[in-house]
Amino acid sequence: MKRAIFFIFPIVLAATFSAASAFTLSGTITDEAGTPVPGALVKLLITGDSTSTDQDGKFSIQSDNQQSLLSGNFKPGHIDIVDGVLRFAQSSNAPVQVSIFDMVGNRILYQELHGSGQVDLRQGATDPGSYFAKVRVGSAVETVRFVTNGTRFSSAIRQNRGKALLKPGEGDTLSVSATGFDPLKVALANLDTAVTLKLTKTADERTYAFGYALKNAPTPSKGCGKDNTLKDNFMFTGGGIEHEIYLTMPENYDKNKPYRLVFGMHYMGGSAKNVATREAYYGFRNQPGAKENTIFVAPHGYTTETDRTGKEASNPWRCYDDKDHIFFDEFLTHLNDNLCIDTSRVFSIGFSFGAMFSNALAQDFQHRLRGVVVFSTMDMVIYIPKNKGLPIAWMGTVGMSDELCTPELGRSSRDRILKNNGIPDAEGNFTDARGEKAEEYAGDKHVCYDYKTVDPRFPVKWCTFDGGHSYNPREDGKVWTTETGWEFITQF
Repeated sequence: MKRAIFFIFPIVLAATFSAASAFTLSGTITDEAGTPVPGALVKLLITGDSTSTDQDGKFSIQSDNQQSLLSGNFKPGHIDIVDGVLRFAQSSNAPVQVSIFDMVGNRILYQELHGSGQVDLRQGATDPGSYFAKVRVGSAVETVRFVTNGTRFSSAIRQNRGKALLKPGEGDTLSVSATGFDPLKVALANLDTAVTLKLTKTADERTYAFGYALKNAPTPSKGCGKDNTLKDNFMFTGGGIEHEIYLTMPENYDKNKPYRLVFGMHYMGGSAKNVATREAYYGFRNQPGAKENTIFVAPHGYTTETDRTGKEASNPWRCYDDKDHIFFDEFLTHLNDNLCIDTSRVFSIGFSFGAMFSNALAQDFQHRLRGVVVFSTMDMVIYIPKNKGLPIAWMGTVGMSDELCTPELGRSSRDRILKNNGIPDAEGNFTDARGEKAEEYAGDKHVCYDYKTVDPRFPVKWCTFDGGHSYNPREDGKVWTTETGWEFITQF
């Protein structure tokens, strides 16, 4: 058996470098539904170049430098072996790993090479004979055989395992990672290109006594697989009362794909038609990915009823009985039976009276609603059922100078939710999170506060701003309430 020989390669550093335009790699990262994924880490594993996606899921990696190493052009991430001489140009975070073995499998040398240079592999073994050198860059491995008895290096005998080592002008492996998604690696034959990649959400297979895991797999309704026969505008009777319905389906609707469902509840003086058309469901319909991945529906809630004094009163939603709650339950079942809906991602949004109705539903439909977004809400002038004591995701906004749905009344609505949403105790019972004090608007820009003592599966967000009774206040030219509300319901 040959004696193990340890040898440090003499490295000849490159003497000349030249700059030239190398490549521009750009692309878009989305989830499986086509929704952009912001903040994803995008990295080329061999070159080490990296960046993050913007709010639209877009990224760009540019390399302006290409090294001229000895007689050939090399950029970091490339190697070449000619006549037993290894030439390399490698970044420090992806070194060239060289191992040399004798013919019976004893490793006689291991070394990591950084930067740029060249080494003669034959200098790693002083005894005459045949050897194998295994060269690794990341997950790419190449094995070459050589002799040290003075003959020319034999490059004809190569044993490739896995992906062959990259040569000048070839590609790289693109790695993409983002919170809540499975990591993705894609082999790129050409770096000067544009790509569109989709990430798969990480499945949380845990089950709970109540509610769903974060990023849970879709739960398809009975309507999946059925052709849609519902019209854009139709009448539906529920709770003994007929309601006009406006339905907005996703573009290129797929009857086998479970979709997010969002109810848009109108305010006093408004209508289902306005919510669905003029207001585009409070702007949610125009958010990134919404037109492709969400079913929107707006029921018309004007009813005439007898108030507590015996007088006839006309309100957007019923104030003195539960008939609209019965309607909601029956109508949601009707949608589930006829459309392909993700029953674990059903939301209700609204402004003023529409927010009040959504907030009322949040008291007794925690088992059917994942969450609500309420712009200017309060717990008055509407039917409020007994709270079931179960948590629900909740986001509310209020203008600090709102004289209709005042900040005080908004806080009261919020606190009903916080009472149920606290982090579970040792027995699994949800605790009271009302003791945490939220930050509020203090004279600069709007403030959104995320409660820290709630169960992460049932987040509570409280947003305050300088303004009155409005669902679409502008700041820096943007309707931040709509953007923030969309981000809230698409986090699940």
